[in-house]
Amino acid sequence: MTLLHRPAHTRRPLAHRPRARRLLPRATAPPARPARPMAPGRTLARDLALPLGAVGAALLVTALMLTGRSAPAPVAPAAFLLLTVAVAALARPVVVPVVALVSWLFYDGFVLNGHSDLAFRAQDRTSLLMLLLAAAAGACGAAALRAVRRRPSG
Repeated sequence: MTLLHRPAHTRRPLAHRPRARRLLPRATAPPARPARPMAPGRTLARDLALPLGAVGAALLVTALMLTGRSAPAPVAPAAFLLLTVAVAALARPVVVPVVALVSWLFYDGFVLNGHSDLAFRAQDRTSLLMLLLAAAAGACGAAALRAVRRRPSG
């Protein structure tokens, strides 16, 4: 039979023993380090831009439907263009086409055609192109602003 027991402790060499505490304060304090460094440009707004944009588009459709057909025709496309620019400015560059597509789905399905019908007539294609260009403009503006902020002053 084998007897199982805890192994005997080995002595540490002198180099690994803890040092005695200093009684005098140091002349210079070490620089403070962040607890956990984050990747540049990683924020919660960039991660949640697409879901928040979809919720914003749904709320905008609801608001436009509550006003009825009395709202002037340029108001709805302008509101969707502004929403798309704002969400695309917050979103990651990879997600920008999806932002425009989600905005177009709400606009085309509920505002242009009503009753969640999607179509590809001339006005539907034009609105998709306008929303894609608005999303690209928002993303380019946000990228330019980030580049200016990262550039060292001097």
